[in-house]
Amino acid sequence: MQQRRVNFHTLGCKLNFSESSTLAREFEEGGFVRVAPDAEADICVVNSCSVTEHADKKCRNLIRKLHRRNPGAIIAVTGCYAQLKPQEIAAIEGVDIVLGNNDKGDLYKRVLELPGKGRAQVYSCDADSLTSFFAAFSSGDRTRAFLKVQDGCDYKCAYCTIHYARGGSRNMPVADLVAEARRIAAAGQKEIVLTGVNTGDFGRTTGEKFIDLLRALDGVDGIERYRISSIEPNLLTDEIIAFCATSPKFQHHFHIPLQSGSHFHIPLQRGSDKILGLMRRRYTTARFADRIAAVRALMPDAFIGIDVIVGFPGETEEDFRTTYDFLAGLEPAFLHIFPFSERPGTPAVEMPGKVQASVATRRAAQLEALCAKLHAAFCARAVGSEDSVLFESTRRGGMMFGFTGNYRRVKAPYDKARVNTVCRVRLGAMDESHDLMGEIRD
Repeated sequence: MQQRRVNFHTLGCKLNFSESSTLAREFEEGGFVRVAPDAEADICVVNSCSVTEHADKKCRNLIRKLHRRNPGAIIAVTGCYAQLKPQEIAAIEGVDIVLGNNDKGDLYKRVLELPGKGRAQVYSCDADSLTSFFAAFSSGDRTRAFLKVQDGCDYKCAYCTIHYARGGSRNMPVADLVAEARRIAAAGQKEIVLTGVNTGDFGRTTGEKFIDLLRALDGVDGIERYRISSIEPNLLTDEIIAFCATSPKFQHHFHIPLQSGSHFHIPLQRGSDKILGLMRRRYTTARFADRIAAVRALMPDAFIGIDVIVGFPGETEEDFRTTYDFLAGLEPAFLHIFPFSERPGTPAVEMPGKVQASVATRRAAQLEALCAKLHAAFCARAVGSEDSVLFESTRRGGMMFGFTGNYRRVKAPYDKARVNTVCRVRLGAMDESHDLMGEIRD
């Protein structure tokens, strides 16, 4: 009998990626063959995102495409869009089952219970009932795993639907996450990225602290590198900064949202405290700048990434210029820029001072140009130095690629023996993509 085939389509953040990977392992352990997203399959699983209206539209288009390509396939949809608008998804032709985030961990069982294609079954609940924790980590990448350490958010920023899609902040105990990290190490992966919705808020359900988790993970044998996917500035304590500065495993790589919002890569920043207040953020620009300075005092060459939303209601040209100048003065290594997207049910929808889409697009382009300049400068500073690089399995144009601890990308002639190993590398010329040529020294 031919084995049944399943494929996965993950939209949005790394948290979704870790959860899809865990669901895929469950199908594989049940005897399914996981096939490529564009391959013919018996079951298609869509893990949705709802960070913007564009994300919703992308999910709808994907579902329709899957149904046209595989009209007999079972289509299962889960994730944030499925949590927020389950009936909207259930009404799309071809959808057989919709599971909100509380039921995501039961997806495999629920799909097997389906008698076949038919009217969509819906499993959902309101935000206050989102209390389960679906333990997850990614696998399949030979080098890096994403470990889910936290879920949900209590912040309720004015533009964000995450609290309604993911519920309140919650987590697994430190001991259980250490066990997960050991499983990852046993599979041979060398690097773990800690991911969550509001990662630094870890400990709400167990009475532990994020620093407790970092210290415990630091002792796991076989894992050589950790990265923190993102951490709110008000949760980035001096204690965490000092620990990362002295630990040989925690990399000098920080993603610190200035104004956060729509996801786990939690976005935004603003040099205008007026806009921060409207967004219901929990810090000022002065506090944000203080956190950047604290990181650089102990880790002068740290990679600092910042998410930015432009075009929030009430953002004037003067506000935007203040933001631009503030970011230029901070000199981060990278900017993730998002034009504001209205999300139904959030306070921002009712705010006056709407910014035209064309204006937001222009402002985003200006910040993209600033980002290119800042990232080029950050990478160019390393030319002529030596650093440690963890090389990945991707081969392109005869080259392999990897990252330094502070997230500069390095390329070197492909050598299979070097894949998934940390090598000392002399960094040479930078190309137009800001990749550095590496000469392996050991």
